[in-house]
Amino acid sequence: MNHTENHFKGVRGVKHYYQSWLPDRDVKALLLIVHGLGEHCGRYQNVVEYFVPLGYGVYSFDLIGHGKSEGMREYVERFEDYTDTLTIFLNMVKEWQEGKPIFLMGHSMGGLITPFYHIDHQDTFRGSIISAPFVKIGDNITQTTIFMSKILAKLMPKIGVQELDPTGLCSNPDVVSSYVNDPLVFHGKTPAKLAAELLRAIIYVNENMEKITLPVIIVQGGKDVLIDPEGAQILFDGVSSEDKTLKVYDDFYHEVFNETECSSVFKDIEDWIEDRL
Repeated sequence: MNHTENHFKGVRGVKHYYQSWLPDRDVKALLLIVHGLGEHCGRYQNVVEYFVPLGYGVYSFDLIGHGKSEGMREYVERFEDYTDTLTIFLNMVKEWQEGKPIFLMGHSMGGLITPFYHIDHQDTFRGSIISAPFVKIGDNITQTTIFMSKILAKLMPKIGVQELDPTGLCSNPDVVSSYVNDPLVFHGKTPAKLAAELLRAIIYVNENMEKITLPVIIVQGGKDVLIDPEGAQILFDGVSSEDKTLKVYDDFYHEVFNETECSSVFKDIEDWIEDRL
């Protein structure tokens, strides 16, 4: 396995950290991973260790304000900071691996960035793999809360408003412990500006998901308490793709790629990809 790490410039010249993992033989296809809120691209070693030996190349980068990338932690001026930088990185990957099939893989917030991106960017990809899509506003979020979050985002955009409970990440306590003690993970409260941008992105995806027509597989933990599992069904029902699959793993928590039995998820994804190559 050949591992590379380096930096590139994203929107507004922000320096982003990225990694790639390539097999020692010819690359059959590429997985481009978009990570979740507060974490970083280094937390996807299970994906790397499963798929690279099979001949897949894996690319990923730390989003702005995450991991080893520059920027205030979890802060963005606009949600498109994520997708515009994704375009920059994608174009780099296409130059490095000309002609290779690319599958976009997004988890959690990355599972919101991915369908948001696909609404206007589909032709490049052979398919999309979406884990725990953050496309449903919580039932406890009222219209008043949404309105107030917009006001707070304008008046005090950098104030923290909500903190993630790591115990809901995974049923494996070792994964939770590793997350809690990871210095590259942000453990503070999400800034009001990002909270408002996330709400805007969720609304946009729900209003436009029917424009998504590329092959899609959605994987979801049935015991996910961080992202409402109903979001996976909403996205599955809402996209217009004739080729779409939904896999729910009843006993899995939020991070299905880190569960003890994650090989079953990877086998389902592997079979799905192989059928589309």
